[in-house]
Amino acid sequence: MIFLKNTLNYTGVTVYGDKMDLEELYAALHTIVGDEDELISYEGARLRVLGVCYDIRHALMGHRAIEFVDNGLDADKMRFLSVATTDKNIYYTFNVLWPELLFITMALNDFVSLYAKKQVKNSYNPIQDYRNIWDSTIAQVRGFQAAIAKCIKETIPETSVSRIMKLMTSDYTYYNYYATQYLDELNCHFIDMNKEKRLKNITIMAKRIAEQGKEYQEVKEAVIGAARKYNCSMTEIRSLVEYPEDFEW
Repeated sequence: MIFLKNTLNYTGVTVYGDKMDLEELYAALHTIVGDEDELISYEGARLRVLGVCYDIRHALMGHRAIEFVDNGLDADKMRFLSVATTDKNIYYTFNVLWPELLFITMALNDFVSLYAKKQVKNSYNPIQDYRNIWDSTIAQVRGFQAAIAKCIKETIPETSVSRIMKLMTSDYTYYNYYATQYLDELNCHFIDMNKEKRLKNITIMAKRIAEQGKEYQEVKEAVIGAARKYNCSMTEIRSLVEYPEDFEW
């Protein structure tokens, strides 16, 4: 089972999963975002989701970290097993910055909807269609989002939970042609905060990403202008902010 915990300094979360968990999530995320050039308007969001896939792959290769997690086997239970075993399971882990994770959670709603429509064309309710309702790819992605939502609810004030959850699942917010350079600015700004301020700003980060307000629109306008100038896509424009080489998680 995949689960998430806040990092020590609330810079982000640590994602935990065993080998099978992460392999299945990796495959589901790759499938849900589609192939390159399949959803041009969602390329920015697609690349951010694939960033999680990159971390999953490196975690499985042993390039991140592992943790031993209790599996419920005590001495009495192990006496009845005919094979050598242990009371710990290996969970692979990797970290994701909070603003990045919030965006990915929201963008995945769009990808699930687009994938469902692609699977069952001309259905009036693709998500509930019998060909999708038990689709393993959708289930894996929704399970990941549920684990993220659980972590959010355990982290932010209870009085903010309903408002933020509604904001993150709004029917009026879409993530096509999203200027993901804005996420780089939020990520770096979040890194620069102290521990206490980060904890207080998780809900603010969610609002800024979802509401796409004036600050976001200014970044998007600059990115579109640069893309026109250099005759390239929005995703090829590099953010002006630089991530620190090392920072506290």
